[in-house]
Amino acid sequence: MTVPADEHPLVINVAGLLGEVAGSSRDLAFADVRLDLGEDLVQAAGADVTAHLTRTNRGLVVQGRAHTSLAGTCSRCLKPAETPIEVDVDEEVLPILDLATGALLDPTVEPEVPRLSDHHELDLETLVREAIQLAEPIAPLCRPGCKGLCPECGADLNAGPHGHADAPVDPRLEALRAFRVDEDA
Repeated sequence: MTVPADEHPLVINVAGLLGEVAGSSRDLAFADVRLDLGEDLVQAAGADVTAHLTRTNRGLVVQGRAHTSLAGTCSRCLKPAETPIEVDVDEEVLPILDLATGALLDPTVEPEVPRLSDHHELDLETLVREAIQLAEPIAPLCRPGCKGLCPECGADLNAGPHGHADAPVDPRLEALRAFRVDEDA
């Protein structure tokens, strides 16, 4: 089932799937989704998200994939850079309410496991956002072979040939120019 992203955030009511037998599943697809990635990350393009939800005896297993790109600055040449990101989501999600009785379950029993809302809604956006945040490159590049900036004058080394005249050497170190390593030693 494909859901237009502008009509539906990545919050999915899974009450029907929870009422089915273990092993039942649903496939979802979302196109051009805009996510709130926090202050430090900016999406350059909408995300395409697919998810396969499988009912288990405890809750749901969510297996999905998201494709997007992040806008940033090249860590070498400081030009704008767009970094493609592809992430996988593979999480178990448990209900917050007992399906048979409607009683509130204790979320402190397994605090690291994501939970459904009390209306049996799966917040897929949180799972995708966290996966994208973890996949953010530490040092994004505008292109794989970016040469960066000249450490001496700051010129873009990608622009073409670049050179500097030899800098004057401290006279106290001039004798080191003649130094050669003896290969026999």
